[in-house]
Amino acid sequence: MKTPAWTRLDNASIIYPSCRTRKYATIFRMAVTLDEEVSQDLLGTALKNCMKRFPGFRYTLDKGFFWWFLRRLENDPVVTPPFAMRPFNFKKNGGYLFKAGCDGNRIVLDFFHALTDGTGAMTFIMSLTAEYIRLRYGVEVPAGKWVLDLEEEPLKEEMEDSFDRFSRTKGSLDKETRAYHLHGTEESAGILHDVKVSLPLDGMQELAKENGCTVTELVTAVMLLSLQEVRSRKPVLGDSPFLKVEVPVNLRPMFGSRTLRNFSSYVHLGIDVRNGNLPFGDILQEVKLQKRLFVNPHRLTTRVAANVALEDNLAIRSIPLFIKKLAINFINAHKGENYCSQTLSNLGEISIPETLRGHVRDIDFILGRPQQKSGACACVSYGNRLNLNFSRKIVEHEFEDAFVRNLKAMGIDAYVEASTPSENTGAKKAPSIPMRWAKVGMLRTLLLI
Repeated sequence: MKTPAWTRLDNASIIYPSCRTRKYATIFRMAVTLDEEVSQDLLGTALKNCMKRFPGFRYTLDKGFFWWFLRRLENDPVVTPPFAMRPFNFKKNGGYLFKAGCDGNRIVLDFFHALTDGTGAMTFIMSLTAEYIRLRYGVEVPAGKWVLDLEEEPLKEEMEDSFDRFSRTKGSLDKETRAYHLHGTEESAGILHDVKVSLPLDGMQELAKENGCTVTELVTAVMLLSLQEVRSRKPVLGDSPFLKVEVPVNLRPMFGSRTLRNFSSYVHLGIDVRNGNLPFGDILQEVKLQKRLFVNPHRLTTRVAANVALEDNLAIRSIPLFIKKLAINFINAHKGENYCSQTLSNLGEISIPETLRGHVRDIDFILGRPQQKSGACACVSYGNRLNLNFSRKIVEHEFEDAFVRNLKAMGIDAYVEASTPSENTGAKKAPSIPMRWAKVGMLRTLLLI
């Protein structure tokens, strides 16, 4: 498949470059822990071998007069020493919108969300891990859901903007209300707290079965219960009574897409405590009913179609980028994260081939520092463990404490591992990596709308 010199951002990505600053960017981390220390040189070779199979990851961000776009890179990515999870300079990273490194036994990749979502990123890091294991031990890892065959030609569908299929569909956006946000002492811009809560997957599945719900619904309800407790314990005048968890929804299985770019939407699941706190049973019932109402093709189609219609509107497309950026930042500041208290992004269970499973000890998924709300939670299952990584930008950890305490009361014991700010900021400064990109005509760049 011929990789184009440039391509448009998908519909979900157009907001991320405009909101990006030196101190803030929408990034997330994937980490795979192996059974022995990772060789940086060997991982670098594995990474280069992966790039032919993942051409959509060989792009950097560039801007025209009307829109941001992706431009193909000609140089290879490089594996760096351990690095902190914070916004990184794309040009110093060879232009790449993902950053690859190793830290002891861990393979670590940070992704800028304009490049891909959690599903695409997990496919990339598991394929990279499989190639590393092949090079290190000489064993072949069969392809599967999360591991692509590097000898196969890339599929055209893997690089498609799957949002295009909604371009002629009528849609509308839901009316939202401002959500409650946790209060606390905000850390400086470079610090992100990460609390890993590891739970027995079989125990959580059994508890979910007893309550007639999914694991995602159960975790969401416990998060809402914990938010309710913190709000009651630390009341602040003017706090919103609406407690809401934003849950991303992978649209691929719903619409038959194989893209490795962004293709997800979201729903807000929450409770209204204007008339008092709710018992856990009522919270869980609300979550179950709302999820079944909102997570269906018809409702998600109307939401996505409305966003696509805004992007396709000729009047909006014709506005110069510097004005669009101001407008997007204004809308994001007054809406955006204001509509949710927390995020729960659950990738589900990661099933990998036996030859790979023998070397992979753990998998983590971590969301980066949020811009407005206090924190977020990313979730992934591997083996018999359900790993939740709570990331936050405030010092106080009452919310995470309440979450673990509530699960304990339900008979679920958690293993908790918390990183400290010093661990996040102690990484070595990586050297700048030269960048070369494909030629794109000046006229095409100026007229890209």
